[in-house]
Amino acid sequence: MTEMITRPRGTRDLLPDETEARRAVEVVMRKRARAYGYREIITPAFEELGLFTARSGEGIIDEMYTFTDKGGRKMTLRPEITAPVLRCYVNEGRSIPKPIKWFYFADCFRYERPQKGRYRQFWQFGIELIGANSASADAEIIMVADDILHASGISYTLHIGDLSLMRYLLSDLSPAEQKMIRTFLDKRNLEGACDYLRERGHHEKITPLQDLTAARSIDELFAVLPDLPERERILQMFSILDSQGVRYTIDPSIARGLDYYTGMVFEGFAEGLGSENQVIGGGAYRLAHLFGGTDTPSCGFAIGFDRVMVARGDLQPPNRPRIFVITTKETQIQGLSVARKLRDAGICTETDISGKGFAGQMSLAAKVAEFAIIIGTEHAGKETLLIKDLLTGIQEEKPLSAVIDQVKEGR
Repeated sequence: MTEMITRPRGTRDLLPDETEARRAVEVVMRKRARAYGYREIITPAFEELGLFTARSGEGIIDEMYTFTDKGGRKMTLRPEITAPVLRCYVNEGRSIPKPIKWFYFADCFRYERPQKGRYRQFWQFGIELIGANSASADAEIIMVADDILHASGISYTLHIGDLSLMRYLLSDLSPAEQKMIRTFLDKRNLEGACDYLRERGHHEKITPLQDLTAARSIDELFAVLPDLPERERILQMFSILDSQGVRYTIDPSIARGLDYYTGMVFEGFAEGLGSENQVIGGGAYRLAHLFGGTDTPSCGFAIGFDRVMVARGDLQPPNRPRIFVITTKETQIQGLSVARKLRDAGICTETDISGKGFAGQMSLAAKVAEFAIIIGTEHAGKETLLIKDLLTGIQEEKPLSAVIDQVKEGR
């Protein structure tokens, strides 16, 4: 016997119920993004390796699916989509009026240890706002994120910070020291950051760092950094969010770990996911110049779609009533015509394709549908149809138009 071939580790087969549930959430996310003027973009599933090492450094190579193509070029399956979108902007979009509002939904690939909500093939939904540099742009990105997460049906909290806070506090440290502190904070290791400052002889920074990371209000932020140059911009951003009812937690400890982030940063955490509970991350950044373009302010975010679905805890597809048309040999053609009219009305309709008898069709209909239309010999040529509610057992004779109305309106 031939050995069974199984799916690759870290991937999934998404069966119809789960796929339909995911598609329904996709539709909601796309709809909310379009409501703010964002339009969908599609980029290649693989790119040149240098696109991602220019963004994240050589250390990311071990986490990617890389290969050399037949032309000797080093390529990789995309591990994320922000860099491809900015590469596309540099290649194709520099003449488009700014700000450019793009969104994407696509699968990505990373070679890492699979765990709950984290796979080697995973999906991201994201927004990129290119060519805007203002408190209003920062606020809009957070508002879109909040809107989409709310519409997706999960419980979550948003944490918002700004890298200018930490950059100002640590401005007299070397770039390498600042990066090390950001690395500690990105891993939520404040104690490690304080130990590092102590080892490097920067004892005077420890208390201000502790006070800043503990700040949870505007007043507490500026009590630590009263002379922050970006003070007015930060105040304006939070004022806009407050005016629109966005709920958030001020969190100056957010570091985001990557050097290209420049100002506002934020993360979102969903309930019920344990330690792997981050479902969104983003902020203001500059990337275009790394890919041959001019230095262009941008901001955006990416949503871990798989984690959103786990947080929903609901893999049931949306309720879409299904009809099964049951016929005899003599009424088969009439049944096909009825089925076509139902499908044209947007109703999922099945007919027998296995040559089952009347009883076999009835048994199958009870398993796969909510309603059955029964066209027996006695119904041949009649303008009314016998429709049976397979859950309640109630059956009535109605014209086709009334059947359509009944199914669309529900029981």
